Amino acid sequence: MKPLLTVTAVLAAAAGYGLSRRHRQVASAAPELRNPQLYVPLSLRSDRSLRVGRTLMGARPADPLADGVEMRTDELPATDLRPAVPVVVYEPADHQAPSGALLWMHGGGLVMGSPESGHALCSRLAASHGVVVVSVDYRLAPEDPFPAGLDDCVDALAWIHDHASDLDVDVERIAVGGDSAGAGLAACLAQRAHDEGGPSICFQLLQYPMLDDRTPRSDDEDAMVWSAASNRYAWSAYLGHPAGEQDPPAYAAAARRTDLTGLPPAWIGIGDIDLFHDEAVDYARRLGDAGVEVELHVEPGMYHAADVFVPEAPSMVQFRERMVTALGAAVSSTADA
Repeated sequence: MKPLLTVTAVLAAAAGYGLSRRHRQVASAAPELRNPQLYVPLSLRSDRSLRVGRTLMGARPADPLADGVEMRTDELPATDLRPAVPVVVYEPADHQAPSGALLWMHGGGLVMGSPESGHALCSRLAASHGVVVVSVDYRLAPEDPFPAGLDDCVDALAWIHDHASDLDVDVERIAVGGDSAGAGLAACLAQRAHDEGGPSICFQLLQYPMLDDRTPRSDDEDAMVWSAASNRYAWSAYLGHPAGEQDPPAYAAAARRTDLTGLPPAWIGIGDIDLFHDEAVDYARRLGDAGVEVELHVEPGMYHAADVFVPEAPSMVQFRERMVTALGAAVSSTADA
């Protein structure tokens, strides 16, 4: 009996320490951003935990569309190299053709997620400035590692350009953007399009972007929502080798590019307690040093995807409003005035 009591005491102490540590982590967030869900962390450490993460993410109901926006599905036709790729198109009812457009890439660490998670934001971006938003359901790792997902994004950008007349968009006012891993894909897409001579991109809208495979080397397991452990697993699944241990191929991790000259203007938004804070701030600095017009917003007390967890918090309303404003300045019809 005595050993059992000892084990029980150890387990109780460990549980107490874990709860105390999590409480300190949650307390680091701005008061209006603290959410009970933060006390139930999920880290991706294996294919099994990925299945759980995908199930939980898929079970979340899709947010309603913004008023005055119609949504339809289409697809990029299958090729010899890949199956057909679904895309979701958001079109404002008061669409004044030709308008600007935004190609959006959803988050999910390159290993999970779908366009449905972005219904509210994508439809709002479409409604706010009368632009067409296209969200691509790119392939995910580990089933389809790099460059599959990025190739799908490249094809989606070409699809928008090829169907510009059908979509009633101006090819000179097409932006790319995304949240988290999707923002990282958007940054890589901008790099690749620049090097390959098109299709043209006028702007990058990068919401707490996942840019650097070396970040998983950090021992910071305190990051909420998206931990260092999840980051290590996701990057390793995407790259096909342990994250940060060797140089990845070009366009696999945006922060690895040394020369950022000539890339499109960018808006980058990040929370100061987000795991991606340092890499996002450094990327913004390097863009500016390369002569690229960039606006960086760092939100105090914001953890990763806090705007999804507490969308009505005043700071998160303002955070998304900054995104809306930045996109409008880049692609609306008044941008040329």
